[in-house]
Amino acid sequence: MMARIMTSPPLGTSPSSRFVVALALLGLSLAPAPSWAQDVNFSGSWVPIFHEDGPERLPGPELADYAGMPINEAARMRGDSYDADRISIVMEYQCRQHGGDYSMRGLSNLRILREIDPLTQRAVAFHTRMGFHDMERTIYLDGRPHPSPNAAYTWQGFSTGVWNGNMLMITTTHLKPNYLRRNGLPASDQRTFTEYWVRHGEYLTVVTIINDPVFMTERLVRSQSWYLDPGQQIGFNACEYAAEVPAPEGTVPHHLPGENPHLREYAEWYGLPFEATRGGAETMYPEYRLQMTVPTERPEVCTRFCTCMNEGTRCPLEGDPPLDEFGLTT
Repeated sequence: MMARIMTSPPLGTSPSSRFVVALALLGLSLAPAPSWAQDVNFSGSWVPIFHEDGPERLPGPELADYAGMPINEAARMRGDSYDADRISIVMEYQCRQHGGDYSMRGLSNLRILREIDPLTQRAVAFHTRMGFHDMERTIYLDGRPHPSPNAAYTWQGFSTGVWNGNMLMITTTHLKPNYLRRNGLPASDQRTFTEYWVRHGEYLTVVTIINDPVFMTERLVRSQSWYLDPGQQIGFNACEYAAEVPAPEGTVPHHLPGENPHLREYAEWYGLPFEATRGGAETMYPEYRLQMTVPTERPEVCTRFCTCMNEGTRCPLEGDPPLDEFGLTT
């Protein structure tokens, strides 16, 4: 087309004008293509930043800490029956991966690779890998549908992504039953998981939304931040099953209803009303603080996890007793 324009200019056009038109068209042909949402590249090695809910995501939540979780009675009963020795004694649990939804919340580093179609040069998938038990996930960007509900369910599920401006929205289904929180709160295989990825230079913000009609009465919305770490090397995580704690074969550590002696420890350690620690949708919202009662007995100083989670140093309050490296009083 350019050749026809150059050799057949409009009647009455001067040679100099024809040269300017041809030069402009040539410039347009060489100009970079318009920026598309798919030009946003999340590829790289990312390290989680634990300024958000550090104690929950690193050492793990306290037993019976359900605060801020929109759980129902079935989930609460499962949490109350949980015994932490279950992971050591039930060997099938020892090398179990995080679910695809919890993995974005946990403490593993993250590597993201972008797959490009060689013909169209468009992104068709992101592939993620995390170091905990070699968790790998594919996020398809080619418009394929989710499989039948009768298809196989996996730890990482089936994920598809669509672009909304420079934000990637990811929907994940076909997740195996797992945990909502690492203190026994369950997650069913009926849950769906939605993520929103936004990149700001060397920072990645991930907002996650979990909808579980079996164990929750409302959706659970949380956010996590990641920082780009180009020098990071993610290897493999070899996990072997072993009898870690002596117990008769077939033992599943648990507590029967009304027999768990640890349910009030979290409330007592942090000076919280017991009812607030039991969770429920109402505990997610700031207005809930207006109806919280103040316990008659409260600790005068912080005695547990009184550390700066990012720096790994102690952050005692004025008047606190000395703390060891675990944030416990010495």
